[in-house]
Amino acid sequence: MLQRIQSFWLVLAACCMALCFMTPVAAYQAEVETMQQQVQSELNLLPRGEVTLNEEQLLTLGATIDYSQKMSGFKTWPLVTLAIMVGAIALLSIFLYKNRVRQMRVVAVGFILNVVYVFLLFFWAVDAYGKAMVQAMGCGDPKVTWLAGAYAPIVAIVFFVLAHRGIKKDEMKVRAADRLR
Repeated sequence: MLQRIQSFWLVLAACCMALCFMTPVAAYQAEVETMQQQVQSELNLLPRGEVTLNEEQLLTLGATIDYSQKMSGFKTWPLVTLAIMVGAIALLSIFLYKNRVRQMRVVAVGFILNVVYVFLLFFWAVDAYGKAMVQAMGCGDPKVTWLAGAYAPIVAIVFFVLAHRGIKKDEMKVRAADRLR
């Protein structure tokens, strides 16, 4: 049945993964000490519009420079692929309600892929993009601010756990009812 509570948790997990595409993961801010300039940038799963740097902006003392993700050449395709897979697994597992054991396994796979996504996000992507920004702009180590795109997959992990728990409860009820017959 689609009106079970685990269906609600799985829809929320898919929404959290969709939120990862709509909001930035992290914001960076660094200083170029020679020119007293601020360099700022955002890491998104899908790069936003192109920002071009002109010479006047680069040579102005105290200017704020917007560094674009497209300028860095930083590729986020592993994160995009995992986020799409986790969201699709969350949505597709809703319709496996007739086979609860298979549904539990699919939800467990979605959980594991989501944990891999979070690991790659926090330990690879944010650091690698910060290093690419430092190399391209010649600035110091950037200050990183985590944004909603970083927290949404963590919330999705909680929703996967809650969905797995609900499916397991249903399976236990069915087995108990079969034992009584």
